[in-house]
Amino acid sequence: MSSYENIIDNAISWAKNEEDIRALLIVGSRAREYYPADEWSDLDLVIITRNPKVYIQDTGWIKLISEPEITFIEGTAVGNELEVRVLFDGGLDVDFAIVPLDIFVRNINVFSPVATRGIKVLIDKEGIFSNLNLNREKVQHKIPSGFEFTNLINDFWYHSVWTTKKLLRGEIWTAKLCCDVYMKNTLLRMIEWHSLSRNNWDYDVWHSGRFLEQWADPRIIEGLKKAYAYYDKKDIERALLETMNLFRMIATETSETLGYNYPENEDRYATELVRKLLGKDFLRREDVT
Repeated sequence: MSSYENIIDNAISWAKNEEDIRALLIVGSRAREYYPADEWSDLDLVIITRNPKVYIQDTGWIKLISEPEITFIEGTAVGNELEVRVLFDGGLDVDFAIVPLDIFVRNINVFSPVATRGIKVLIDKEGIFSNLNLNREKVQHKIPSGFEFTNLINDFWYHSVWTTKKLLRGEIWTAKLCCDVYMKNTLLRMIEWHSLSRNNWDYDVWHSGRFLEQWADPRIIEGLKKAYAYYDKKDIERALLETMNLFRMIATETSETLGYNYPENEDRYATELVRKLLGKDFLRREDVT
């Protein structure tokens, strides 16, 4: 059975002999000093090449590294490129991000947030990283403008009504998708602003909700336990209402910290409309304004 160490060694040997591959990197948990890899971590490799299409259109090269069990292609989390995701024998999970050399060099700033988490340079034929600061630095997050803040809140309340309509029409899949994916992503952005505004704007909030339990307010974690639904009309209704109450708490506290006016009229209109459509008074007394 192969190991991640074998895969790394084989990848280095293979990449050294490929002229159009100019650099090979490890990013993610296996390069991080903080929150390093554990037994469940995958391996994230970045291949910087002059000819990315070669490695996307034909993935036969993977067999030169190790025998794959499952292979597919998807977009990268950063940079709008493509990556080949592979499951090797023993459940070894390796992501090969394929990055064009010219795009990487022109957009080195896009890579910087990844570098702050940790990076191991395995091959650098171009000397790309000789002048790149790879030291871990705190990321300074941008304070949302009043427009951005209000727009996010209005987005959330609009979709609370939209979800309700889909639910009442009987579009269970669509309603659940909006409640538990779209609205939760909006909620996550507010959770990030909540944590940043109450700590510092260089506070370490991870992307896509990673390690949320370690950086978000414990009240939020408790609220999330009730905010997701089964694939059931009544339970989606319940989860929607819990999500609305949780969002309101987080958004009002964040608005106070930032010194922004909370859009109470929009909240009240959407909330009362949802209540009317669902035919029940679900609000807790302290939520009524």
